[in-house]
Amino acid sequence: MNSPVTAVRVHAVEGERALERPDRLVTEEPMEIRVQAPGAEAVPLAVTMRTPGSDFELAVGFCLTEGVIDGPQDLASVAYCLSGQGPQEYNVVTVGVRRPVEVRARNFVANASCGLCGKTTLDDVAVRCDPVAAGPRVAGSILTALPDRLRARQAAFAATGGLHAAARFDSDGELLAIREDVGRHNALDKLIGHAALDGALPRRDEILLVSGRISFEIVQKAAIAGFPILCAVSAPSSLAVEAANRFEQTVVGFLRDGRFNVYSGADRIDMSA
Repeated sequence: MNSPVTAVRVHAVEGERALERPDRLVTEEPMEIRVQAPGAEAVPLAVTMRTPGSDFELAVGFCLTEGVIDGPQDLASVAYCLSGQGPQEYNVVTVGVRRPVEVRARNFVANASCGLCGKTTLDDVAVRCDPVAAGPRVAGSILTALPDRLRARQAAFAATGGLHAAARFDSDGELLAIREDVGRHNALDKLIGHAALDGALPRRDEILLVSGRISFEIVQKAAIAGFPILCAVSAPSSLAVEAANRFEQTVVGFLRDGRFNVYSGADRIDMSA
């Protein structure tokens, strides 16, 4: 498997000075996800542009949030498609499932920034899931401390400045798990896949923090995983807030510099504490 960080040489210009020096970039490579039902051949599901690392978690999380599997109980195996083709074989992951499933292959490459590319209508991605659990009530002072705790654990971001992150926190603000990727949807799928492989879904009493903006699909993925509180350092979209209200989630945006906005589910946040 390739490294999540790639070494390069750059010409750094500062005023009238130009120096050649080493630098590091986040690695971006395609990964094909295949699904194999009992007694059947593996079927291509999608190709996503991702940062190498936590590939099995990404594949499982993607299958879960896309509705291919309903939960860890449907999972039989996860493996690279090893065929003696060198490094490329680590860019194909097959998810084995325990029951027949209908796989609608995405006939496109999902880029790193958009989880909805290639979907023709909003109805195609509207996953029917129940509202999330009541969850905890969290002090505002705990929320404002989360971005710094996230940044302190972003090793690849510190090296490259080019990755998104998704992290799970308990109601006291303790960081439980973090995943990074060039794609914000991938980072969340890795985090959800990690919990699924541990048999630890849904996450009814935790806080989810993402490093980018909150889109509709970020809300949808969080709801499938059961997160009652979803936070981001940037803004949510109107459709994200609409979806969060449907799932009875709390959405917190612009969580940075000791401030934040609550867009839905304000009853879970103690703003005076």
